Amino acid sequence: MSVDAYGIHFGPLYFRFYGMILMSGAVVAAYLAAWMMRRMKRDPEIVWDGLLWALIFGVIGARLYHIFTPSQSLLAMGIDTRYYLTHPLDILFTWRGGLGMPGALAGGVLGLYLFARRRKLPLSLLLDVAAPGVAMAQAIGRWGNFVNQELYGPPSDLPWAIPIRPENRLQGYESFERFHPLFAYESLWNLASFFFLIWLWRRHGDRLKPGDLFVVYLITYPVGRFLLEFMRLDYVPLYGINANQWLMALVAIASGVWLFVRHRPRAA
Repeated sequence: MSVDAYGIHFGPLYFRFYGMILMSGAVVAAYLAAWMMRRMKRDPEIVWDGLLWALIFGVIGARLYHIFTPSQSLLAMGIDTRYYLTHPLDILFTWRGGLGMPGALAGGVLGLYLFARRRKLPLSLLLDVAAPGVAMAQAIGRWGNFVNQELYGPPSDLPWAIPIRPENRLQGYESFERFHPLFAYESLWNLASFFFLIWLWRRHGDRLKPGDLFVVYLITYPVGRFLLEFMRLDYVPLYGINANQWLMALVAIASGVWLFVRHRPRAA
């Protein structure tokens, strides 16, 4: 057995820290969802049955989003959507990174939708119990970016700035050594989102409609991601704008409007 900066070697097998961190986040999310189901006096085994559906479709969605929205650094290396279409085997190399969170969410929701239809369960129930766990999984999963030395912000001399190895520095920043730990900022935001969602569910669960908790998550996460994108060096360019940032803005606004419409006072 040997260990390097990115994983553990067991003979011919290689387990990357990035994948192990992401998987641990998914398992923690499932435990939290099962705990919520027990509190609601529902069968917690439903969560473990649906986890595989959410994971498979989530990974597919995350990879497809990455392929169709390459970042600036990938474009500079000549890796764009056309590259993946002409090198289809590279699409399978998810352990190298390259998973887009918006695609993971969309794919995970699709997986839960198919599972809900198969088991004749309300989709809103599954989404509500998944929401806090997804926020926690994101808080954990972002530390995979730390292992891969990616998702860092501008150069910084702050005490909590992190060193980035020369081979992992973006073009134009080769002379800088320490950077804002953007992954950690997003991890903390997601952790705060998790606690807020649990508090909302425990304190005001009687006032929530089915699906509300997931809609609130679709406000909290995008708002944080929108703000943090201002610090992101390696963003996804689309017609001169940051595609992820504006997607997050649209999702947050649409979710906020939908939540307001669902709870607005109605005339007698």
